[in-house]
Amino acid sequence: MESYTIGQAARLLGVSVDTARRWADAERFPTRREGSRRMVQGPDLAAFCVRVAQEGDEDEGTPHTSARNAFPGIVTAVKLGTVDAQVETQAGPHRVVSLLTREAVEELGLEVGARAVARVKSTSVFVDRG
Repeated sequence: MESYTIGQAARLLGVSVDTARRWADAERFPTRREGSRRMVQGPDLAAFCVRVAQEGDEDEGTPHTSARNAFPGIVTAVKLGTVDAQVETQAGPHRVVSLLTREAVEELGLEVGARAVARVKSTSVFVDRG
């Protein structure tokens, strides 16, 4: 299971490290210590990303932009079919849903809590392991 530092979590949430620390201090998402670092489990961060997006939380008015149609985020859901799969990624306030082959999901190791980058071109969405 993947875990993230507070700094990595902040980047995935699209907020400052200070904001992510305040949210962790307020117990909005669970953390644990690994040596001197505070870590967040991938599934816990994924669930929090979904809650923040649903709340429309724009703490400190941080703008969210994408550069060259790339949406770095965290996988929040994976639905596997026999041949196809659906992957949901939360990229800051953006929820990106992509349909791809089951084989691609397995090769990329996409699972809830994994970092991913959704790349959008025209009507297609490509998901890269972040």
